[in-house]
Amino acid sequence: MRYDETNLPLRTLLPAIGRAEDHLARLDEAVRRSPEGDGFVERGHFFDSAASMWIAGELVHVEDLVLHDAHMDVRAPTHELTISHAILRARRRIANADPAWAVGGSGLSALAGVRDAPGRAVENDLGPGSDGGGDVSPDGEEPLSAEFAAIDAVLERSRRILEGEGAFTVQTEKPQSVIVGDLVVRDAEWDERGRIEQWQAVGREVEDMPPTLAAAVLWDAWETLEPLQNKHWLGTLLVGAWLRSRRKVASHLFCLNVGLKTIPRERRRSRSKTTRLLAALDAMSAAGDAGMKEVSRLAQAREQMQRRLRSRRSSSSLPGVIDLILSRPIVSATMIAKEVNVTQRGALNLITELGVREMTGRGRYRAWGVL
Repeated sequence: MRYDETNLPLRTLLPAIGRAEDHLARLDEAVRRSPEGDGFVERGHFFDSAASMWIAGELVHVEDLVLHDAHMDVRAPTHELTISHAILRARRRIANADPAWAVGGSGLSALAGVRDAPGRAVENDLGPGSDGGGDVSPDGEEPLSAEFAAIDAVLERSRRILEGEGAFTVQTEKPQSVIVGDLVVRDAEWDERGRIEQWQAVGREVEDMPPTLAAAVLWDAWETLEPLQNKHWLGTLLVGAWLRSRRKVASHLFCLNVGLKTIPRERRRSRSKTTRLLAALDAMSAAGDAGMKEVSRLAQAREQMQRRLRSRRSSSSLPGVIDLILSRPIVSATMIAKEVNVTQRGALNLITELGVREMTGRGRYRAWGVL
């Protein structure tokens, strides 16, 4: 299978391209200049991870994901919650790395968990404008990419065993055909490395296109080629990383899934390539608009809570609580106590002073947050 990125109906796509370019540029500037930028970025990781599962047909509550990430689960985590947390960790890993790392050869191999075959060249990046986040040898191959990919694979296997994921493997005539811990059936003839290289080739072909159109093509190519059998969710993260490497959204890792969630499935999975590209462009516009509203909402919430800081002593714990509330969709008394080093009773008193809205409606196991 080969994805054809040529013969795009530009006259039909131009209005959607213009809207997407405008929304992404405004959002990037707003996040870069806003004091709530860091909180917006961290909250975005949670919302986008939950939205990714929603698009895949699974429901994961954001509050459960926050508590699971803080190791404060109120119940045994479900398989869907575990996958959502893996998406969350992958987003943080991409966001904290060099902008071009995720779409480079070693970064993509590490994120996908795909090792290169011996003697097979690794495509270093999606285009000549990326440096792959490291030194490159004269022949275009990163010097230690294979070694780093092997180390990442060992670390990933160790993590899975420690967390109880994929600790047991059923060996059949086709090695790794069924992995019990992942609850997924694999096709041993599925050429993941080859499909990833096809997707990278598409990235090199669309480098001269406007960033939003190129991102839409990359997203559609990932959906069409389906390079990975058990990490299909990685595609939207790589598209966000590609926008970051192109400096279109340089302030954060773009939350494409938040926008895709607003697009009907009939458009996202249409047989028409033009309809799918329009859906991706409209999703970028929707995500940009939602991001602008979120930044404004956080700024208003900070202003309201900071009014409670008047006449407070300089050693007060309230500023730390405010920062925590603005960086998480919800917070619990235990999370506040750990963050500002107070007792849970003290954390409840701080929440009472701030007047933050209680989200659960319960008398016990309560949580607070900014809507």
